Amino acid sequence: MMFGCGGSSGPGASGAASVATTSNYSTSGTAVVQAAPTASQTSTQTPTQTSVPAPTAVDLSTAQLPSSSSPTPPIPAPSSPKVALTATSPGTTAVMTDSVFAPSSFWYTPLPLNAPLDVNSKNYVAEFLRQKQAYYGNVNINTNSYTSPVYIAPSNAPTVKVTYWNCQHKTYIDKNLAAQWAAVPIPANAVPSAGADGEMTIYQPSTQTLWEFWQARKVNGEWEACWGGEMKNTKSSEGIWSAWYGTTATGLPFLGGQITAEELQRGEIRHAIGIALVDVEKYSIFSYPAMRSDGYNPLNAPNRIPEGTRFRLDPTINVDALKMHPVAKIIAKAAQKYGFVVWDKSGAIALRAENSLSYTSIGLVNPYTALYNGTPSYALLNGFPWDKLQFLPKNYPNNY
Repeated sequence: MMFGCGGSSGPGASGAASVATTSNYSTSGTAVVQAAPTASQTSTQTPTQTSVPAPTAVDLSTAQLPSSSSPTPPIPAPSSPKVALTATSPGTTAVMTDSVFAPSSFWYTPLPLNAPLDVNSKNYVAEFLRQKQAYYGNVNINTNSYTSPVYIAPSNAPTVKVTYWNCQHKTYIDKNLAAQWAAVPIPANAVPSAGADGEMTIYQPSTQTLWEFWQARKVNGEWEACWGGEMKNTKSSEGIWSAWYGTTATGLPFLGGQITAEELQRGEIRHAIGIALVDVEKYSIFSYPAMRSDGYNPLNAPNRIPEGTRFRLDPTINVDALKMHPVAKIIAKAAQKYGFVVWDKSGAIALRAENSLSYTSIGLVNPYTALYNGTPSYALLNGFPWDKLQFLPKNYPNNY
């Protein structure tokens, strides 16, 4: 849930259709794309999470996936992409989400094989498994609802003012937020996420500026939002919102931890992955890189996992030998190398993939249809060895 403002929680395995609109300009992933004047498309994918794609728009509709039950190599590239991905050699394709923040950011720093484990790691694993069983019996990937669409603004994009909407009837109004939202390059076709959170992300690489919005909406043609923030100089940023800004409960931006279609197409995720749990430790107890928490544990139940906690999949496991969907294998390998970070609460344990509206709102096909190959979002991670997780100490790597 959103700290002091709202939530970024999702409904686990339930689904909702997303309807896209058109615009003068928008982007798929990191590339600016001219949308057809009359193009629009409706996505019917099971809700998963959508994350920021690559420096170029790619039509993944022709990508073919093998059966979800057989261990297979990474997903092949589409046979005729609208714009080719930037690559210097096979396996080195670069996408925008590899380097939104400083290279030294925790998002991009691989975990050492000999990283220390929390003394309570085994109990945390048991608690994770308890929550997984208690809430829908799976780990969902939000793709269409309860995940933020991302719109990449070109350097010459026109700007609009976003007005603060006091949806929570606060007695104190943060005047700094108005200044942060005075000129935001929101494309005409932008659509917030479906669901109660109404999230939306705008990123302008040329100015290294990131905006997040919670409860965003258009009223009489004018944008307003209940919370969010503006992050400047992202390339030198650690990738953590300052003070109370940003949309997640922890102050960790969606652009850092969402999974993107371009990353899945490439076959590799090169950053830590955000994950939402259901039952977390009380808000007064949280771990770096979280700036804050909305945790709730009134009965002081033991072994509740604090928000901000980092954990990984045992790096000694041979992921290629596991019987999992190709998407799950890509996520598992990233979980071994970069790990997960608890960035919010949710109605079920869930990851986020960049919202399919990032594509359908500009007339492109929903790339997850081909990537998932008929597998529901809640079943993509079936077979993932969640019992082989390893939890890192509080505030890792500080003081280590």
